[in-house]
Amino acid sequence: MAETTRITVTLPTADVEALKKLTDNVSAYVAEAVARKIRHELLGEELRRYQDEHGAFTEEELAEARAEIAAVLAPDPSARAA
Repeated sequence: MAETTRITVTLPTADVEALKKLTDNVSAYVAEAVARKIRHELLGEELRRYQDEHGAFTEEELAEARAEIAAVLAPDPSARAA
């Protein structure tokens, strides 16, 4: 099990009410949201570093990346065969 630290956060009441309707494990839900945000930030930093070293992504590269992401996220498994 991962090491944990107890902290206190303040959230808008409406968000807490909505959160409690979504899960009975608020700590795990918030921990996953924080981990996702951290991964997002780190990925953004890495993409900026890459572009600083190699130049901006071309429209063709961006279109290819978007198509690959769409294929992975497609609800129909047969759409992933591309």
